[in-house]
Amino acid sequence: MTLANTFTALFSGNPEIICEAPGRVNLIGEHVDYCDGFVMPFAISDRTFAAISRRPDRKIRIASVQRRNEIFETTLDDLKPTAAGKWERYVCGVIWAFGDKITSGLDILVDGHVALGAGLSSSAALECSVAFGLNELFETQLKLAQLAKLAQRAENEYVGMPCGIMDQSVSLMAQAGSALLLDCRDLSTEQIPLDLASAGLELLIIDTRAHHALVDGGYAERRASCESAAAKLGIKALRDCSISQLEDSRSKLSELEYMRAEHIVNDIARVHECVDRLKNNDFVTVGNILTKSHASLRDLFEISCSELDLAVDASLANKSLGGRMIGGGFGGSAIALFKIEDINQAKQAIAAAFKASGFKEPRFFTSLPSAGARITS
Repeated sequence: MTLANTFTALFSGNPEIICEAPGRVNLIGEHVDYCDGFVMPFAISDRTFAAISRRPDRKIRIASVQRRNEIFETTLDDLKPTAAGKWERYVCGVIWAFGDKITSGLDILVDGHVALGAGLSSSAALECSVAFGLNELFETQLKLAQLAKLAQRAENEYVGMPCGIMDQSVSLMAQAGSALLLDCRDLSTEQIPLDLASAGLELLIIDTRAHHALVDGGYAERRASCESAAAKLGIKALRDCSISQLEDSRSKLSELEYMRAEHIVNDIARVHECVDRLKNNDFVTVGNILTKSHASLRDLFEISCSELDLAVDASLANKSLGGRMIGGGFGGSAIALFKIEDINQAKQAIAAAFKASGFKEPRFFTSLPSAGARITS
């Protein structure tokens, strides 16, 4: 059954619009978006779809293809930030963030194909598919950067997850065939060609199946440490600090704040280095940059886990040029750069290593850089 037919079966009407938005892989620059830094993600082919219609009243009904027996109901007048609820909070948060621009009730059916808990930003794909559709339906004429901020506000203030702006930005602004160099301070962008296939390479995504939940406090604690460090250094954000300035001001910070700040400052520098290397097709150095980032996330930011470390270590032991954990941490996925001919053997070796360690069998997939949000029909 198509999404439109499922919508009709649930809501007794036809959707006015169907939109889609992708998940993402962040090539380099982890946890630096809320520090006003630079990141370089790309959109993946897995996407979340949202079928939407306006109602003649102020009622809101939200359903999911993955949970057909559940229809969440509320009204425009009852939307307010709350810790209660489940996945529908992300949809409600987007509607709420539009404010009085949403002038009628809504029927919304979502169909998510971005793996949950895998560090591929299924939440941003959901938010952005809905935001893109509402922007069109209600002719609010918000630009993509404004929509990204709106979706981020929904997650920050309505859901209670203090994420940065990266995930929503790439879900909306990505272009096929390129990674998105994003300045998280002013949301300016540059499309960086990422043509791995021509170099005989492939980026393997390893879903460790160690579920991560970023609303449990670990993410918020890291962000708070970074903001505290910036305040003690007298700067707006850690983006404004060089590694030499950080070393000179070490006495101003606690040991924990210094560790967190050291990762942020160095990972921002790694983003710029990675851009330069990509422009010169120097994928060996790109791989080394990825591996250095993983070590920093593991040792300084302390957000890796045994499964993520094993995924990276087993990849490196099986001819990977480099790899690292991605996403908010504490589980989820890792990426590893391989020559195409080495991929299959590496998958077998990584799976065997997981089995020997008593972990769940990992899932593997690859994706070329894909396009951002768009109208499906």
